[in-house]
Amino acid sequence: MAKGLLPRAWVKRSFYFQARISFMRVKYLFLTWLTVLVSSWVVYVQYSAYTELCRGHECKNAICEKYRRGVIDGSACSSLCDKGTLYFGRCLSSLPNNQVYTGSWGDHSGVIRCQLGEAARYDLSDEPEPRREAPAFDQPSKGTSVEKFREMVFSLLKSKLGEQVNLSGLVSQILSVTDGNKDGRVSLPEARSTWAVLQRDEVLLGLVLQERGHTPRLLGFCGDLYMTDRVPYGPLYGFALPWPLVSWVPGSLQRTMDQWFTPSWPRKAKISMGLLELVEDVFHGTYGSFLMCDLAAVHFGYTDRHELRLTDTQVLVPEDEFRRNMRALRCETDADCVYGADCQTSCDLSEKRCGEQPLRPNLAKACRTLKDYLLRGAPSGMSEELERQLFACMALRGNSRQLDMEHSLILNNLKALLWRQISHTKDS
Repeated sequence: MAKGLLPRAWVKRSFYFQARISFMRVKYLFLTWLTVLVSSWVVYVQYSAYTELCRGHECKNAICEKYRRGVIDGSACSSLCDKGTLYFGRCLSSLPNNQVYTGSWGDHSGVIRCQLGEAARYDLSDEPEPRREAPAFDQPSKGTSVEKFREMVFSLLKSKLGEQVNLSGLVSQILSVTDGNKDGRVSLPEARSTWAVLQRDEVLLGLVLQERGHTPRLLGFCGDLYMTDRVPYGPLYGFALPWPLVSWVPGSLQRTMDQWFTPSWPRKAKISMGLLELVEDVFHGTYGSFLMCDLAAVHFGYTDRHELRLTDTQVLVPEDEFRRNMRALRCETDADCVYGADCQTSCDLSEKRCGEQPLRPNLAKACRTLKDYLLRGAPSGMSEELERQLFACMALRGNSRQLDMEHSLILNNLKALLWRQISHTKDS
């Protein structure tokens, strides 16, 4: 009897074991299929995003087609379209219409930027990029003299920068850049390229600040495609977390992590002095005053010699333009009177209009950006004084009756304090 039960129990166990193996096979087959499906979807989405964002070949083809037809010309056209010595490298674009690539041109490495017309969109974002048409390159028109073109450039600069005594000098500088082949004359295609690239505010503001070394140098352009020097180190501090981790890492920890990957303190002090000098130069500069409406670290970088560079001049706005824009805004509270990321004025409740005077000057915002950057690792003998000066700087208000004097005093004191600490080091 016992012998008869043994085979039956063994059969039951064998059947149970085989059924379990079959179930596990089906389970793993399903998981494998699901993994392949999800991976394929991720690859498809990434490829679609890449092909939408990275359209450098379209940009080059459109520019070179206009160049070969004689519509445009410029210092970079021959290298880009004929000689093939200006190369597109890695795609950095974040918007389909604004193409950004690393590039190389002979011995120079840099960043290439180009404007494109509307691209087909595949994403379902709530705020799609505004539609832009491809540039027509029809200005100045045929028959325009060099003097007339000079007047056009002067009027454009005046509309952007306001009435400034030194505009004629800036016009002459721009005309010298316009002569791309250095033959001593400005051709109509060269003028059209210059006019197109000057419509991009970041180029115009870059030229304004270039002589002081605050922005990457303009290497050349063709149409509205242009190339600037590459800034080897950026952002000023911090790093971008992978997107799955962003929502899981607390903000306070992110700010602490940002300070882990920074140069030695004397080098940070030298970089910080560069930012203070930039603030000084745009406060009452050669071509008027500018407001810095986003001082996030991502908009700044530095060179191998630890010299600060403003990598995104779109954060600058001429003061005259700022005042015009704010006058046109209606408001209920001060929160309605914001320009860019952090340029704010007060709301006149009696007239329901925004005021023209910014509440916080550039220097106060710069000190806020530098506070954690400079205080971490500061020499013990000066950290207390440095902290005191930084907080005094952050307390500056744009409506102060003695703003010019306070601005100058705080700025000079900060620069002197930093210089005393690094003047005897090799980093100075």
